Amino acid sequence: MKFYNLKENDEQVSFAQAVKQGLGKNQGLFFPEKMPSLDNVDELLALPFVERSIEVLAPFVEGDLSKGELTEIVTNAFNFPAQIQPISESRSILELFHGPTLAFKDFGGRFMAQCLQAFTKQEKITILTATSGDTGAAVAHAFHGIENIRVVIMYPKGKISLLQEKMFTTLGGNIETIAIDGTFDDCQAMVKQAFDDKALAQEIGLNSANSINISRLLAQVCYYFEAVAQLKRQNSQLDNIVFSVPSGNFGNLTAGLFAKAMGLPIKRFIAATNANDTVPRYLATGEWAPKATVPTISNAMDVSNPNNWPRVEHMVKSGIVDDCVSGVSVDEEQTQSTMLQLNKLGYISEPHAAVAFKALGQCEDDEYGVFLGTAHPAKFKEVVESTLGQPIALPKALADCAGEPILSVDMAADFEQVKAYLLKGN
Repeated sequence: MKFYNLKENDEQVSFAQAVKQGLGKNQGLFFPEKMPSLDNVDELLALPFVERSIEVLAPFVEGDLSKGELTEIVTNAFNFPAQIQPISESRSILELFHGPTLAFKDFGGRFMAQCLQAFTKQEKITILTATSGDTGAAVAHAFHGIENIRVVIMYPKGKISLLQEKMFTTLGGNIETIAIDGTFDDCQAMVKQAFDDKALAQEIGLNSANSINISRLLAQVCYYFEAVAQLKRQNSQLDNIVFSVPSGNFGNLTAGLFAKAMGLPIKRFIAATNANDTVPRYLATGEWAPKATVPTISNAMDVSNPNNWPRVEHMVKSGIVDDCVSGVSVDEEQTQSTMLQLNKLGYISEPHAAVAFKALGQCEDDEYGVFLGTAHPAKFKEVVESTLGQPIALPKALADCAGEPILSVDMAADFEQVKAYLLKGN
């Protein structure tokens, strides 16, 4: 399949090239030339997760990966579950934090690493990515130790939880980390500047592992199918499924729209944000007006100018999906009170999932609400413990890195400094 640049439509590339290149000309996002329509969804939902995921992804990689190659990649990447957990009669959480770094980004990070390894052969690649929390760990662990791939991760200093930071700043080797004195949006803007600097991009073999990379996005489509499959096994008559997606850079919501466009029976989506509410305000007023990023306890969503929104808007405006996205902004007090509410229901939640659960309050009586659990509560140990007034244990993955030293380089939010660092280490 070919993928085209949403900003420069004449730029069309293969899946392999889209994965290796990351962004198109003029910082354009790649998008499939034709959205596959699956006429055997019921049969697919009866398959196991890995087997079904291979079938879901096959149309996108046709011409670049054989069925055998895709099978090996998916089997290696998705070796942990996505799990539906009922909360009440009309609510369930889709737990996406059972991978090696305890966050949903393990799905996309591991799939991308496997694809890139297959496509690049002996080429030297520099992965430059920005993280507001969980992307960093998922990418770092997915690429750690892979020959000829250098990974440089930028993150806003002091604006992610300490345990989130420890998971990707303590590895060393081919994983390099930069603590930027600024916001996630500053980090993301400098990643885009690096791609615009053609000489730099060519010199270091630049790529990005943010959800702007189409491989990351496609991997996330698969767990929406898994969620519906599990729900249908529990109740074959279940209908009117609504997904509430805790939204920062909007890759997760975009993946859900891909799944719906392919034929998965989802009624609609709620884009649940914290105080960084650019999208809910835009959906209400029609005016795109990002404000300065506000730090919150749901820090992975502290994004004011989400990279993936052009894909969402393209899908709705071009009729690939119907107008099925609404937006809700949840403040800090509501987030904490919702964490307490979930705890009374017998479920320990971190802030991002709580934002998504709160947003399900707009559901109609005949709708079944699923909210996404994007990270393990222990990754936000201090906030969860202080809110709930009870201790939570650290899973092994976090306990193993908690005492390790942080290896990051501190840097100003200055692209020229970042550029010099990238060239020096090349």
